Amino acid sequence: MLVIRAPNWVGDVVMATPVFHAALLGKGADGLRIIIRSHLAPLLSGGPLEALLFPIRTDREELEAYRQLAPQSVLVLSSSLGAAMRAWRARVPVRAGMASSGRQVFLTHAYRPRTDYLRRIAEPTAQAQRNAAKLLGIEVSAPQPVLHVRGEDHEAVRSQLSPLAGRPYMVVFPGAAGGRSKLWPARNFAAATKSLSEAHGLAVVVGGGPGEEPLMNEVAAALTGALNLATAQRSLHTLKALVAGARLVLVGDSGPRWVAAAFGVPCVSVMGPNLPELTATSLERARIVRRSDLPCAPCMERECPLGHHACLSALPPDAAVAAANELLTTLAQS
Repeated sequence: MLVIRAPNWVGDVVMATPVFHAALLGKGADGLRIIIRSHLAPLLSGGPLEALLFPIRTDREELEAYRQLAPQSVLVLSSSLGAAMRAWRARVPVRAGMASSGRQVFLTHAYRPRTDYLRRIAEPTAQAQRNAAKLLGIEVSAPQPVLHVRGEDHEAVRSQLSPLAGRPYMVVFPGAAGGRSKLWPARNFAAATKSLSEAHGLAVVVGGGPGEEPLMNEVAAALTGALNLATAQRSLHTLKALVAGARLVLVGDSGPRWVAAAFGVPCVSVMGPNLPELTATSLERARIVRRSDLPCAPCMERECPLGHHACLSALPPDAAVAAANELLTTLAQS
């Protein structure tokens, strides 16, 4: 049996779906299991991967999963040191994954990213996942991420969107996990959303994850008539359905961008301190907006070391508006 240890972030799990599907094609449902953090399991519901999931909540449960499944090999797609170490502690005979953060000492097969004079060359996370999969003979022929939505989740979101009376809508997600330095000011999200909704005749839905309600409320308060889901029942199940039905997604550097990619929904992502090369995949229906004129960016820090957050605070709403207009025009002409 092959076990794939799924990543720990929403976007990385979605990026890994081509690997999951390629492994399923090669191993069959009886020869594959996916160990995944319980809160991320809904991302893979509603399709052929759902029956293969082994959800875990704690590190101890992860070790127990290996003992129950007794796999011959594991592909560790999580980038954490602990995930590789637990596969080693469980004595899985073949342990493959990406060699970073000291993980290679726990792996029998390690994919080492290219270097230039001993300095790692940044490559898209999705490509690194596929290269690691090749170590176990998993060849990804269809690199586009794929997600599915259950019928009951479509119905739940349809009910939440009933105030829109069937109008086409765009979704704005002002939050971003991973540190304050990744947050575009709420006023900028609101200004860009207002311009785009008026230009394209779209209703506005404000979405977000747990703990992002203050940001959602701030953006919604600046938009007349926006449907704010801050008090609605929200989950990764309903996130998929919400994004799948949208005409446009405006998001920071966070997971909903990849959900949009999986459903082919046009998306504009505002990026600050992160390396753009790490997410430079599935861009056919997406645009990345960022400042490239700052000597301090990208810094990859959770908090701005200089205290000014200029990579995002000085990124104007017009930049996102122009990117969205260009994207929608291009798609309409194709």
